[in-house]
Amino acid sequence: MADDGGLFYEFVVPMVPPRRNDRSTVEDYQDRLSVSAAPTAVAVSILDVRHPELDEDAGPDPFWGLTHFLLDGHNKMEAAATTNRPLQLLSLMSINASLANPEHIARLPDILRRP
Repeated sequence: MADDGGLFYEFVVPMVPPRRNDRSTVEDYQDRLSVSAAPTAVAVSILDVRHPELDEDAGPDPFWGLTHFLLDGHNKMEAAATTNRPLQLLSLMSINASLANPEHIARLPDILRRP
């Protein structure tokens, strides 16, 4: 939940379809994830914040959508998803492409630290 009582959602969008992942590489990451620290994937991200008082299409509650466009780590992401193991994500936030104001983006680290 966002600090304004809004709903917070986080999405990862792959840039290539999973069928193009290398099966042996995915299996190797599955093995690694079961015995070691999580590997890292890389994404460029945008934040979309909609408020009902500012946007009639936003719905009754504020909506925060953090979307990560996966640049590197497609095999790792599939391995983490299929084994239900954590994966670190290095996210490069695109402030200019986000549909949120700078104040929302500045609050994002605190929101992401919440359980």
